[in-house]
Order: sequence, then C-alpha cells, then structure tokens
Amino acid sequence: MHTEYHKWYSPHLGQEMELKVYGHYGQPIVVFPAQNGRWYDWEGHGGMVEACGYLLEAGRIKFICVDGIDWQSWTNQSVPPWERARRHNDYDAYIMGEVVPFVQKNTGLPTMWLTGCSMGAFHAANFFFKHPEAFDGVIALSGLYQVRGFVGDEGGMDAYFNSPLWYLANMHDEALLERYRHGKKIVFVVGQGRWEEECIADTRAMERVLAEKRIPALVEYWGHDVDHDWPWWRRMLPYYLERLGV
Repeated sequence: MHTEYHKWYSPHLGQEMELKVYGHYGQPIVVFPAQNGRWYDWEGHGGMVEACGYLLEAGRIKFICVDGIDWQSWTNQSVPPWERARRHNDYDAYIMGEVVPFVQKNTGLPTMWLTGCSMGAFHAANFFFKHPEAFDGVIALSGLYQVRGFVGDEGGMDAYFNSPLWYLANMHDEALLERYRHGKKIVFVVGQGRWEEECIADTRAMERVLAEKRIPALVEYWGHDVDHDWPWWRRMLPYYLERLGV
C-alpha cells in the first residue's frame, strides 16, 4: 500500500503537526482520531487502515489521517472553558488553512469526505457542517455532537458554534441549508451496546434535527451487542463506504 508521512510547522497552531496519507488514488477522506488520539491510531491499535485495506489498495479511497490536539482544547481541564473552545478554533484554522489545501494539491480534487470514531466523529460532523464548501461527505461513527460534557454551559459562542446539534437546530439560512441537502453523503451510525448510551442520545437528536431541516442522511443504530469500541468500528466503516459506492 502506498503511504506518505508529512510533518510541518503550523503557523495557525504554533507547533509542528503530523499526518499520514494511505492509498494512491480514490475518494479522499480526512480521518480524525478518537479523543486525545494521534494520527497513527488508525494504523495502530485501531486497525482501521487494515480493515479498509482492500479499498485503499484498489484505489477506491485515500485516507488522510490527521493529528488531534484535544488535550490542548476540549479535554484540557487546566484552562477555562472559553480557552478550550478558542484553542479548538486554532485547530479549525489549521485544518481549513493547511490540511485542506494539502489534500487538494495531493489529490487534484476540490472537495473531500470526513470520518472518525467517538470524538473523531464529533470533529468530522463539526467540520462537515461548518465548511460545506470543502466537504461533501461525512461518516460519523459513535459520536457526541455537542461539547456540553467538556465545557458545560461556559464555553460561550465559540463552544456553541462548534456544537453541530446546537447551531444546526437554530439554523434558518435556506441558502446554507440547501448546500447540505444536495450532493452530500451523510452517515451517522451508532451501536446500542456498552458505552454507547450518550452517543445514542446524540445520534437520535441529530436524526431529529436533520429531519426537521430536510437534510437527507443515513442514520442507523446497530444491535445491542455492538459496543463503543474498535472491533465494531472496523466493521462499520468499510460497510458504509461500500454502501456509499466508493
């Protein structure tokens, strides 16, 4: 399998950032790690690269596994909630100002998909809904879609505008909503087993909001034996990639 490792100094974050590309061709998919995870998790203990290996080797998809900074933002208990939200905005600027242009140059394509498991699903959904000009597909696996668990009600507007369940519910800009309704691939999926309770609640809430806004999406709930864990995500992702026709 073709791979590329890249590292550069990010002016938006003020630190070096890493990412790895898997695959030589196909639908580009930006991959976010799970909570406090790193760019190498999908190749390491997560095993997601191996699970999707046949799609990567066939040139049907290309993964761009980015690094996270959750420990500097949402999960950083050493700084006030508003500072956690502000630091995430720096990460937003890094993804949009550095990673997206990198992927566009690497693939020759103007848009890409997003995916992630657990907190990676939160990031995937948030970037998808905030930046429909750059992203035309999202596969969110077992995620939470608001940040109350990290900042309570004290994150201010920066927290609000990084919580898809909050800002989508109050969105009335028809021109923007139309961008979500056409030409997008949207998947939200969650198990109903251990450690999925909060994710089930947020997925049901997301399903209601999408229906209210008339945004077509595939929202599915796997069985009561399906836990919030890598073995199930390794089954989910290639299944939905196939269903989306990559």
